[in-house]
Amino acid sequence: MNVCVIGAGYVGLTTAAVLSDIGNHVICVDLDMKKVESLRKGSIPIFEPNLQEIVLKNKQRLSFTNDLGTALENAEMVIVAVGTPPLPDGSSNLSYLYSAVFSMMKYATSHKIIMIKSTVPPGTNEAIYQSLIDQGYNSNQFTLVSNPEFLREGSAVYDMLHPDRIVVGLHEENPAIIQKVKELYHGIHAPFIITNYSGAELIKYASNAFLATKISFINEMARICEMFGADITHIAEGIGSDARIGYSFLQAGIGYGGSCFPKDLQSLSFVAKEKNITPHILDATQKVNDTQMDFYVNKIMDVFPDLSSLKIAMLGIAFKADTDDIRESRAIEFIKKLNQLGCTVHAYDPKAQLPNELTVDNQQHPNLQDTLKDADITIVATGWKEFLTMDWMQAKQLMRGNTIVDARNCLDKDLLESYGFQYIGVGRG
Repeated sequence: MNVCVIGAGYVGLTTAAVLSDIGNHVICVDLDMKKVESLRKGSIPIFEPNLQEIVLKNKQRLSFTNDLGTALENAEMVIVAVGTPPLPDGSSNLSYLYSAVFSMMKYATSHKIIMIKSTVPPGTNEAIYQSLIDQGYNSNQFTLVSNPEFLREGSAVYDMLHPDRIVVGLHEENPAIIQKVKELYHGIHAPFIITNYSGAELIKYASNAFLATKISFINEMARICEMFGADITHIAEGIGSDARIGYSFLQAGIGYGGSCFPKDLQSLSFVAKEKNITPHILDATQKVNDTQMDFYVNKIMDVFPDLSSLKIAMLGIAFKADTDDIRESRAIEFIKKLNQLGCTVHAYDPKAQLPNELTVDNQQHPNLQDTLKDADITIVATGWKEFLTMDWMQAKQLMRGNTIVDARNCLDKDLLESYGFQYIGVGRG
């Protein structure tokens, strides 16, 4: 199938690459000409495992341009994967989405299947459909499909090739369009869930909200463990072994971040309140997440009431391992809180970079050794494999102090203590 993907960001680029890999001919459009030129040379602007390899492998079926009109000429399917960032009130900024849809319709000279892959609040696809009709477009000129993505940063290529489900939201029942969507994903085996627009939109939001709630739940349990001398890792193992609950997203730490969970919960809470529904669980999930880091800061200050003269090593800048994405990164928020207490932080991350505004008061090092040298406190804020498997005896020799803050519950507490480290976590008994 000939496909046009609008947006060469994280979702759009991964979608374009994988769709070309399974046999489709894909043109990916982005307004940023520098990004387009970089992609044409095979240089990927984001770090995502296996993405560069799959782009290079499929350069005969995958191309990049900033010319929307040319990209649409032979496209049967147009996939819109532009950003829907949060506004100050928590609602979603849909201006990029509307702009993309109406721009492509101006160039369309034949029927187009418009697939909305961007994450949008319920009611958005129906509103876009109605807006197109109101603007004078006939329903036989386009078919609008909601097809939300469920890609995890750090494993997006794998998730695209091995999805748990493929969700398709339609304005009305249309077997021919469903068959076209199945043709697009030929070779990818997963159950199809067919629903209406709002159903598809809410499946995406509900999935992220539920996973974020699991994280806040285990973090709140970690706080309770603190009061009773229990180990949260034992609690997580105990409840995770229940098949109804499962182990995933039960790792206590400084909370969730990234480009999806924070904005999606804010947006879902916003639209619920617009409909006079008080989303108690959604709001509680966000409140726990917003305050979880304070428990780590307070525990550090119990040991070091004055942090201003200490060197703090921060291992991890990205919001999670295997990505360079720092959007809503809890590690970044941790650094900001420490700066407010007068600390200068020395940071290291295998892929991510400190934002410019933090480079004035903090320093990023190119390797672990320089970061750890003469550190009084080392904080593990992102669960990179490099940190999990590092030589902690060597780290102890490099450090001036002996305090390790495990902000992701990813380290062996007993091992570190056997090396003479003072271990600080939340809910570790």
